[in-house]
Amino acid sequence: MHDGPARLGKFSNTETPNLIQLDNSLKILDDEPMPYNVPKMLAEWSVNTTIENAKISDETGVGVVHGSKYSDLRVKCALELEKLGNQVLMIANPEALMRSSRDIVEILPLIRKAINPNTAIYYPFAEPSYMPILAYMGVDLFDDVAGDFYAGLNMLLTSSQKYDLETYKLYDMDKDELSQHNKKIIEFTLTEIKEHIRNGTLRNLVEERCCSSPELMTTLRLLDRDNMNFISSYTQLY
Repeated sequence: MHDGPARLGKFSNTETPNLIQLDNSLKILDDEPMPYNVPKMLAEWSVNTTIENAKISDETGVGVVHGSKYSDLRVKCALELEKLGNQVLMIANPEALMRSSRDIVEILPLIRKAINPNTAIYYPFAEPSYMPILAYMGVDLFDDVAGDFYAGLNMLLTSSQKYDLETYKLYDMDKDELSQHNKKIIEFTLTEIKEHIRNGTLRNLVEERCCSSPELMTTLRLLDRDNMNFISSYTQLY
């Protein structure tokens, strides 16, 4: 079932969009990490090395899509990893990409359109406020790592923003309590996304979340401006 490029699917007996479960049967393949804002020559070396590592591996798993800020390298990396039998592709440099509205609305749609529909896109370390628009662009799998990370910084996650509990004294929680709260918010957001897809109202949720952040609103406006055909695909007509 689709609502725009977002879709409900099945992966390892779970309904997506959902949290990925990494274990012995689904591992992240060896890759060659590279920062986001680097010369293209270095980004290309990272992509080629990551692909070579996957070729010499005796197993398939989660391939890491490198390419830094260069969309052509990202697509190349995704397609080569997919050809090797890897059906989950993890987006590298997720934080930097979330902060670059122009790049994310170019890179994610290009990857989603280029790869097989049966291949899942995994976006790690996503904040709850970003998850609806990421799903709207075709992301299938997330994780709850941000819950632990922000708990360590004494920051509380909500569906729309982050609160520093030193400044906004909303709750008095220890690190473990805060981590559990943050993870529940992430899980609720995924449930919310799936229900909106079922009801054909994910766009409403995306617009609601994007109103809470200038960065997110910029991302949505650029997505609409530059990827109208992509956004229109599978969109219900009334």
